[in-house]
Amino acid sequence: MSVGDIAGIIAAGAFVLLVGLAAVPLIKLGRVLDEARRLVRGVTDETVPLINGVTTTVQHTNHQLERIDAITANVQQVTTNVSALTSLFAATVGSPVVKVAAFTYGVRKALADRKRRDVEKRIKSEMKAAKKRGRDAAGEEER
Repeated sequence: MSVGDIAGIIAAGAFVLLVGLAAVPLIKLGRVLDEARRLVRGVTDETVPLINGVTTTVQHTNHQLERIDAITANVQQVTTNVSALTSLFAATVGSPVVKVAAFTYGVRKALADRKRRDVEKRIKSEMKAAKKRGRDAAGEEER
C-alpha cells in the first residue's frame, strides 16, 4: 500500500467520521421538523372546527341583524306614521280645542265675575240693613 492509498483511506475515514458527526444534528433536526409538523397538524385539526363554529355563529348573527334591520325599518315607518297622525290631529282638532278652551275660560270668568258681583251686592245690602238697624236702634233709645 502506498502512501496515497493510506492517505485515501484516512481521508475516507475522516469523511465517514464527518458524515457521522453531521448525521446526528441532521437526525435531531429531522425529529424537530417532524414534531413541528405534528404540532401544526394538531393546531390545524383543532382550528378548522373552531373556525367552522365561528363561521356558523357569524351567519346566525348576520341573520339576526337582518331581522333587527327589518324591525328597525318597521319602527321607523311607525314613527313616521305617528308623526304624520300627530300633525294631522293637531291641525284638525288642535284649533277647535283651543277655541273650546278659550270659550270655557271666558264662561268661567264671566260666571266668576257674576258671582263676585252678586256677593258684593248682597254684602252691600246687608251693610245698609245693618246700618239702618243701627240708626233705628239709636232712634228708639232716644225716645
